[in-house]
Amino acid sequence: MLRLFNTLSRKTEIFRPVNEELVNIFTCGPSVYQMSHIGNFRTFLFEDILVRYLEYSGYKVRRGMNITDLEDKAIKESEEKKVTVKSLTEKNIKEFIRGMKLLRMKIPDYLPKASKCINRSVAIIQQLLNLKTAYWHNGNVYFDPLKFQGFGKLYGLDMSKWPKKRKRFHKDTYPGMQWNLGDFILWHGYKMGDRYYWDTKIGSGRPSWNIQDPSMISEQFDETLSIYCGGTDNLFRHHDYTLAILESIRHYPIAKFWLHCNYLYVNSQKMSKSKGNIIYTNTLQTQGYNMTEIRYFLINGQYYHRINYSDRHMRVTSDKLRTFKKDVNKIEKRSSSGFSCNTAIVQKIKNEFKINMDNNLDVKGAFDGLYKVISDINIGELRTGEASGILKALREIDEVLQIIF
Repeated sequence: MLRLFNTLSRKTEIFRPVNEELVNIFTCGPSVYQMSHIGNFRTFLFEDILVRYLEYSGYKVRRGMNITDLEDKAIKESEEKKVTVKSLTEKNIKEFIRGMKLLRMKIPDYLPKASKCINRSVAIIQQLLNLKTAYWHNGNVYFDPLKFQGFGKLYGLDMSKWPKKRKRFHKDTYPGMQWNLGDFILWHGYKMGDRYYWDTKIGSGRPSWNIQDPSMISEQFDETLSIYCGGTDNLFRHHDYTLAILESIRHYPIAKFWLHCNYLYVNSQKMSKSKGNIIYTNTLQTQGYNMTEIRYFLINGQYYHRINYSDRHMRVTSDKLRTFKKDVNKIEKRSSSGFSCNTAIVQKIKNEFKINMDNNLDVKGAFDGLYKVISDINIGELRTGEASGILKALREIDEVLQIIF
């Protein structure tokens, strides 16, 4: 049975969905003020593997992924580039979708933009104001975490350290992996000179980043999600904010399982503009790697473990995939389009894949197991039916991995 490390319980648990007939998943999508790099795609690919493996295991899945196209960073970036926010974000959204397709990722069933959920954001803010969980101050609306019992439970925040004097945090996001111990903004009230604002039932302004995900989730998903996913950086502020907002107005859990994908480092360092070590997929393509090899590198591990990029690691990983595919090609030449045998080797292939994937989606263990089984085969002695059976099993598995054929 599939076991997943649940951030909320801090335990590895057997996966049992909220709804057996339809597994609802919401995954944090890109902030499209800039292009997505390979660290971003590592998280999105983990989520793609999750959806595909659930389907492989017999579940029907519905997935939502938000697109953050309205935030402080996008406004600042558009001003620096002297373009509109819409032209900036639409270009990056187009590139993101293109990247997803090239990396053989499933396009989510529900792909909302924050800029299209303004009314829903306003409606949630009105509810929070009525509950007195949120309040007005100097034309903005803030959420008071002390009004939500259990605030910070996803991260495991020590609320005894909460300051006695009220503090307010006005920006959409803050740099660094630390907590803002204070009230966080929900609504940026209009200020003279603002270029981006909407006239709404609560006045002129725009929703903060903190309210956008709750608005996009609640427009499509009514019940408790089976799984909520994102990068481990979302454990600082973001996901606990989303949880507190939605559970304030719904009074039932937002999600049963919370899964967080760990970082991708470059030469043992975090990627950043200041270090000049940000890598994009097209960077790797110019070095001779195809998108299947890039996909394999980025999924080659367990989601909650950090992986490290280096030129050597990328080269060794790609060489391994190429060797494996050469052996598969040899098996393909010995197969036929007719009868296929369900041999002990076929069962071993399926078992190696399932045992490892059921263990917290251990893609590396699964592929290494497949690699060893295929390497040990005397391909020259395979009968056509045996070869066909092996290929059939590998094609079913590749509906998840998307790297073999």
